Amino acid sequence: MRETPAGIFGLLGGRLAAPEVPIRNMARALFVVWVSLSLMTTPGTAQAQTNPEEWLKEAEDAHGRVANYTAVFHKQQRVDGELLPEETIFIKWRSPYSLYMSWIAEPYEGSELLYAEGWNCNRARVHRGGALRFIKRDLEPKHPRLMSGNLRPFTDTGIGYLVKTVGVNVRKAIKAGELDLSERGEESLFGKKTQRIEVVFPKDKAKGYDAYRLVINQDLASKILVRIQLYDWDDHLFENYGYQDLRPNAGLTDTDFDPRNPGYHF
Repeated sequence: MRETPAGIFGLLGGRLAAPEVPIRNMARALFVVWVSLSLMTTPGTAQAQTNPEEWLKEAEDAHGRVANYTAVFHKQQRVDGELLPEETIFIKWRSPYSLYMSWIAEPYEGSELLYAEGWNCNRARVHRGGALRFIKRDLEPKHPRLMSGNLRPFTDTGIGYLVKTVGVNVRKAIKAGELDLSERGEESLFGKKTQRIEVVFPKDKAKGYDAYRLVINQDLASKILVRIQLYDWDDHLFENYGYQDLRPNAGLTDTDFDPRNPGYHF
């Protein structure tokens, strides 16, 4: 436990009068205090006080308070051994699962996707940008055209996926008695103060974890998980998902998930 000011003053005798202890003993006491404080404040050291279950519940509760949101979604994946360029996508999401995606930067600038559970026979309406913009398709989430160059279907998009991925893997490791979770200090991300968490699993792919290592950023104000980076068993980044300019409970309506929305190009 960190020494309180009163405790430190106690080591020094608690007054400015001539000390009643030998100078050598006082110097030794000061050295002990300095070392203790240094160890407790070194950036990046693990925080032994972190309770994984309490931390998970805090993140899950924060997500549970979000009925809809908008954000700029940053997505990068390693497919067939190649780390693909990052995609930048403006998204709208609400529950039950409804998703609008608009690619706002290359390589797929101008592309759009719209999906809502129960609408369009549970198919997404999609189109590419550029010259192919006027070709519309209705495709199931795992259709080969949509899965090409992707590790996961688009229905895994959203801050809920971050919470679910972390929760499943961390609780599995807790149950197996092989969890290694550490706080890695604060990090400024997307203009927000976040807490960086690292979770390391056994370096044995047969154990069935989604990754060897997770690096997670949690918004300090909202407690929402805003980025997750997954590293494979060679410790190479293979999935990276982040949510910038996240606006929880943005008041989205049916119009935001209607292909006739005048702001869309369906």
